[in-house]
Amino acid sequence: MSSSTSPADLVILGGGSGGYAAALRATELGLSVVLIEKDKVGGTCLHRGCIPTKALLHSGEIADYAREGEQFGVKTSLAGIDMDGVNAYKDGVVSKMWKGLQGLIKAHKIEYVEGEGRLVSPTAVQVGDRTYEGRHVLLATGSYARSLPGIEIDGTRVITSDHALQLDRVPTSVIVLGGGVIGCEFASVWKSFGADVTIVEALPHLVPLEDESSSKLLERAFRRRKIEFSLGSRVSGVGTTDNGVRVDLENGKNYEAELVLVAVGRGPVSQGLGYEEAGVAMERGYVLVDEYCQTNVPTISAVGDLIPTLQLAHVGFGEGILVAERLAGLPVVPIDYAGVPRVTYSDPEVASVGLTEAQAREKYGEVETATYDLAGNGRAQILKTAGAAKIIRQANGGPVLGIHMVGARVGDLVAEAQLIYNWEALPEEVAQLIHPHPTLSEAVGEAALVLAGKPLHAHG
Repeated sequence: MSSSTSPADLVILGGGSGGYAAALRATELGLSVVLIEKDKVGGTCLHRGCIPTKALLHSGEIADYAREGEQFGVKTSLAGIDMDGVNAYKDGVVSKMWKGLQGLIKAHKIEYVEGEGRLVSPTAVQVGDRTYEGRHVLLATGSYARSLPGIEIDGTRVITSDHALQLDRVPTSVIVLGGGVIGCEFASVWKSFGADVTIVEALPHLVPLEDESSSKLLERAFRRRKIEFSLGSRVSGVGTTDNGVRVDLENGKNYEAELVLVAVGRGPVSQGLGYEEAGVAMERGYVLVDEYCQTNVPTISAVGDLIPTLQLAHVGFGEGILVAERLAGLPVVPIDYAGVPRVTYSDPEVASVGLTEAQAREKYGEVETATYDLAGNGRAQILKTAGAAKIIRQANGGPVLGIHMVGARVGDLVAEAQLIYNWEALPEEVAQLIHPHPTLSEAVGEAALVLAGKPLHAHG
C-alpha cells in the first residue's frame, strides 16, 4: 500500500456540492487539495438532483404553454412528449455543466482521484491500494434516496427519483409517496407531461416544512391542475398488480397506478466508510458537527447532506466554503440556516426564507403579517399565475422575520427576500425602495408597504 509523497493540506472524500466548493475555495487560499469521488464530480445535485429535475420541469412548462397557447391568443397544440428528446435536452444541460466543473477543478490544480474512498485514520483516506494523507480530512459523501419500511424499490414499478430521471416514457399514472419538495416537483412534471398523479403525504399539508399559508396555496393550485393528493395518510403497504402497483393506506383507502415514486426524503451516505472506526461521533447515520462543521475529531470536518442541516446544494456550497476558510485561518461566521433561501420548483413555485409564522410566534410571541395577493400584480396577470407574497415581522416595529411566496418564478424573487431577512431590515426600509413595474418583485414591495402602514395596490 502506497501513499502520496507528502500530506496534502486537505483531503476531501466526496465531490458533490459541499466537497467541490471546499476544494475550489481551499486552493484559492493556497492550500493543497486532494478531491476523491467515486462517481462524477458534481454529485447528486448536478447528476441526479437539482439540475436534471429543473430541466424536466422546464420541459413541462413548455408543454403547458403549448397546450394552453390559445388563452394568450397564440394558436398552439401539443402533439406529444418525446421523452428521448426531453432526456437528450436534460442530459445536454448536465453534460455541459459537468465539463465546465471538470475544467474548474483542473484550472485550480486540484489533485482529482476517481475511486471509492474510505476513511482509514483521522488524517487518511484509502482508495484501492493507495492512501492519501492530509493535515485535515473533509467528509462530504452526500445522501441517497430513502424508502419506507417494507417497501421494496425494484426500479421498474416502484422507483426513486434516481430512476424517475431516467424514464424513457411518460407513465399513464403515478402515485407519489411524499408531498415534500421532491414529491411535488415530480408530481408537477408528470402532470405537465399528461400523466394522472396522486400524492400521498403522511403530514397534514404538502411541502409541510413551509409556512401553512404557502402549503394551502400550493394545494389550491394543484387541485386546479387536477393533481390529486391525500393528506394525513400513512402507507400500510405497496404491492404489484397485473397492470402496475397498488398502494394501501392505514385509513383503508387504496390507489392503483402504473408507477409508484417513493419520495420520502434522503438519508446520509455514511455506512461502511470507516467513520465510526475513526472515532467520528454519529447519530442515525449523520455525522455530528459543531457550528463550524467540525466533528469531535479535530482533524475531521463534514458538510452537505452527510450532516443534519438543510439538504440543499447551496447549503453544501456555503458549508464547504466555511470549512476551507476556517482551515486557511480566515475569520468565519456560522451559517444561519433560517436565513438560507428554500425553493420548490413545482408549478406554481414555492419560495421562502426565514421563519414560518408558527415558528416566529413560538420564538417571539406577537408578530405582524401582511399578505399581498398576486391577483393585484400586473406581471402575475400577464403570466396567468396565482399566489401571494407574505411577510412576517416582529411586533412593535421589529424587523422582518420571514418571507413566503407562491407563484410562477417566485424562486427568482427569494434572493431579495434573503437580503431583507439576513440584514434584519424593517418593512419601513423596504417600503422606501422602488420596485420595477411591472414585475413579480413588486409583490414583496407591496407586502412591505402594507406592514409599513401605507398600502398602495392592496387593502391595509
